[in-house]
Amino acid sequence: MQAEPTTRAPVLPRGCTNFKLRQLMRRIAAHYDAEMAKCGLKTTQYSLLSHVLTLGPIRPGDLAVAMKMDASTLTRNLRPLVDAGWVTLEAGADARSRLAHITDAGREKRAEAQHHWKAAQLALNETLGVERVMALHALVDDSLDLLAALPVQEAGHDE
Repeated sequence: MQAEPTTRAPVLPRGCTNFKLRQLMRRIAAHYDAEMAKCGLKTTQYSLLSHVLTLGPIRPGDLAVAMKMDASTLTRNLRPLVDAGWVTLEAGADARSRLAHITDAGREKRAEAQHHWKAAQLALNETLGVERVMALHALVDDSLDLLAALPVQEAGHDE
């Protein structure tokens, strides 16, 4: 008598991937936010200052594309930086366009904040282990590449 081959059901992930990623993101964001609060910035503001420093002067629409966020979210997040005098919105090539520039005060704030960001990053590396953080980066990058083919539908979520 011949044994019948057994077919195993595929093992599938348990739970909601979106929920699990949001849990991880909330915990990591809280870690970075606590450190960045020491210099009076939110992590989103530090990221914006860094992008304007690197890419600027830049049109806000191009900045939104580079940061993979919608234009209304960028405008809302840029306003406090402009109000604080860290970024200016100046006239662009024509009357309808504007360019975001980092100011000297913005450069100083970003340099101060960079020390806090680095402290948060090093603490995360220490807690999770450098290998796990590198693997997480690779997994996120690979996942983003694979998901790039899917259509993006903005739901108005803040970054």
